[in-house]
Amino acid sequence: MDALKDIGGPAQPLLTITGLVKHFPLKKDPLGRGGGVVRAVDGVDFEVLKGETLGVVGESGCGKSTTARLLMQLIAPTRGEVIFDGREVGGRELPLKEFRRQVQMVFQDSYASLNPRLTIEDSVAFGPQVHGVSRRESVARARDLLARVGLEPQRFAERYPHELSGGQRQRVNIARALALQPRMVILDEAVSALDKSVEAQVINLLLDLKAEFGLTYLFISHDLNVVRYVSERVMVMYLGQVAEIGPADALYDAPAHPYTRALLSSMPSMDPDNRTMEAALAGDPPNPINPPSGCRFHPRCALAAPVCSQVVPEPVATGSLHAASCLVLEPGSGHPMAQPPMRQAA
Repeated sequence: MDALKDIGGPAQPLLTITGLVKHFPLKKDPLGRGGGVVRAVDGVDFEVLKGETLGVVGESGCGKSTTARLLMQLIAPTRGEVIFDGREVGGRELPLKEFRRQVQMVFQDSYASLNPRLTIEDSVAFGPQVHGVSRRESVARARDLLARVGLEPQRFAERYPHELSGGQRQRVNIARALALQPRMVILDEAVSALDKSVEAQVINLLLDLKAEFGLTYLFISHDLNVVRYVSERVMVMYLGQVAEIGPADALYDAPAHPYTRALLSSMPSMDPDNRTMEAALAGDPPNPINPPSGCRFHPRCALAAPVCSQVVPEPVATGSLHAASCLVLEPGSGHPMAQPPMRQAA
């Protein structure tokens, strides 16, 4: 796992997220009923190491895309701290414009992400011009990047978004994200809307570009197989919180959290003797307006005990760079399957 290693030790964090929270307020009706907040992201802590790809998975509505938008400051967090390479984002140390030059984002909808009135060349060159690069240099950079992502400039530079296929538009979005020469790229379902053959091409392109430019990726996807293929580490989210995070192979081969195990069991298998005969997880995630007390997964968890509805689990290390938030893993948590508390040395 080369991305997790550096000369003399593990890689340093490029992005550090602490206590990230986003609550969307709800309006009351004319009779004063309703109100409250939607707890879209509710206390998220994690790090993205330099040079790695951190995959983010979870059910729809778990807060993956909201977290990505909070990182880019496209929506303002309710509270929390975002540190990029040792500097606080949005403060004096790292103004938002400088941060966005170093961190770019590729969205799921390749068509809505592009201005239909701009040619492909102008779309890619627009970002550098906003950040002070001359028109001539911006266009040269755009043409070079279009060639690198497999779109011959002589054929595609003067075309408009509606003249391209979905896969070609997504290549344009990737080129546009790289036009500012960023250090990190956030990929929010960047390949999920593509045909499988095109998806494979775009994924291989992303891996080649990462190696060529020394990039760091935050890769959000529903496709668990793709996440394992591209990621060094994987973070599992559930109802606005981090359930488990760890090296991809360790997390997939030996998941520590019951939700992770249920999520991975949904992966389709080509082996007829290894079919899933019954659902590993029943029901829908609880309402984020009024989430369950204690562990948020306990209403759907096969290992739930009475203490799970009363105590919020803390992340417990289960291996190198691997942690999960489950009371079963906490010694002395009160769960019947937990180990007894560690005795203090005399």
